Amino acid sequence: MVEKKHTTDDLKEMQSRSFGDKVQTSTAKIIEAMIRYDKAMYVSFSGGKDSTVLADLVAKVCKLLNCKLTLWFSDTGLEFPELREHVKSYGEYLRNKYDIEVETVVEYPKVSRGKDKGKRISFKDVIFNYGYPVISKTVSRAVSDVKKLGENCWFYGSFTGREKGFYNYTNYKYLLDAPFKISSKCCDIMKKNPAHQFNKKSGLIPFIGTMASESLQRKNSWLKSGCNAFEDRNPSSRPMSFWTEQDVLEYIVRYELPYPSVYGKILKDENGKYYTTGYNRTGCMFCAYGCHLEKEPNRFQMLKRTHPKAWEYCMKSVADGGLGLKTVLEYIGVKSE
Repeated sequence: MVEKKHTTDDLKEMQSRSFGDKVQTSTAKIIEAMIRYDKAMYVSFSGGKDSTVLADLVAKVCKLLNCKLTLWFSDTGLEFPELREHVKSYGEYLRNKYDIEVETVVEYPKVSRGKDKGKRISFKDVIFNYGYPVISKTVSRAVSDVKKLGENCWFYGSFTGREKGFYNYTNYKYLLDAPFKISSKCCDIMKKNPAHQFNKKSGLIPFIGTMASESLQRKNSWLKSGCNAFEDRNPSSRPMSFWTEQDVLEYIVRYELPYPSVYGKILKDENGKYYTTGYNRTGCMFCAYGCHLEKEPNRFQMLKRTHPKAWEYCMKSVADGGLGLKTVLEYIGVKSE
């Protein structure tokens, strides 16, 4: 059993700190990482609001330490076009704002081994060869394993209720009979593998803008390693791990950062909480993880309104050249329009 570096109470205490304290703590974590790795670091930049704030925080430290800022973006083809435009312009913004050297590196997911090594990979390739990402990473992985190994797979008992482990998959037993493939490999192939390849060839260590409040997996990762995961198999710095979305939105407003227009405006409600008038999260456009939990309009209903051509490609049947997601969403009980 891996010993945890922090407790849940530690996380709650850090999340309850003032905005100013959080900025100072994150800056200290960034400086600590820069010193540890002799400034050989880069920002894993998705173009979303979280990594936009992270890049600004790191840029301030680069100004202080007189070093170059590297922004690395994996162009998976799944990003909103507004994010891709933001990626193109944000490096220049930071260069002018802090008078530092900024390099934006854009790469594409590629086959890492075998006869097709070096060939670009699309989301379509992934879902056709491995399966669709549905419900969550843990559920889709379990479904994939059971379909591969059958009733001898440990996860099978979790679907039938025989095993009373940490995860209870009985509500998702119907996925074992799905008329389409299901897999958790998409994120690994389209994002994680390209990042590991860049780490290896560049010799740089990543700053990552994930937060513990986003998922149980990210919370457990923070409890295990903290903000600066120097001892992990793949070292990284996650200096905003204890932030919340409110902190991110406040930072953007307070420091007047440019951000992708797909979020809409950032306003305050009657209780003083920030919210976006457009999309709240801007992960992969065609990803179905968590959409079964969303209130209407869900992400796909919004996609039809904001990006109708992308929605049409997403929903169109495979036979007609689309991704076939309409059938997938109907099977898991999610409205697509």
